[in-house]
Amino acid sequence: MTIYVDMDEVLADTYGAHIDIYNKEFDGNLTEDYCMGKEVWHVVPEAHQESVRNHARRRGFFRSLKPIADSQEILEQLAEQYKVYIASAAMQFPNSLEEKSDWLDEHFPFIPWQNRILCGHKHILKGDVLIDDRSYNLTHFDGRPLLFTSPHNIHTTGIERVNSWQEVAEKLL
Repeated sequence: MTIYVDMDEVLADTYGAHIDIYNKEFDGNLTEDYCMGKEVWHVVPEAHQESVRNHARRRGFFRSLKPIADSQEILEQLAEQYKVYIASAAMQFPNSLEEKSDWLDEHFPFIPWQNRILCGHKHILKGDVLIDDRSYNLTHFDGRPLLFTSPHNIHTTGIERVNSWQEVAEKLL
């Protein structure tokens, strides 16, 4: 079985990073609960929206992300049984290419560089499973799409959902 796994908001906590940076820079008090169901930039004052939208364009943003709970252990178990590839739409943020590779080296060293696809559109992927937090990446996937729950997608329906890496393990291991 070939499994593709997205990085941002599936392996790496970009959502939490946006909240943390916003709170630090604007002396804010945003919480994940307050932002639930929306992109972080949608819930901040209009004068701050562009700044939040550009967090991911900053050098160092992707390198400092925290791994999502249980992702390291369960992805390693999956990689022992299946062909696992990391598929990230990194071309949207070209500065992220090196940072994402270095981040994977640190947090997921069992995924070799040959199994890392830093791409544009994910519609080119052909395999058995795609785990992603963005429904637009999953709707045209020919295999089994698994929508990984993130605060921004809690209202998305019509796609098989996994709420945690423990649920991924239950479905795939």
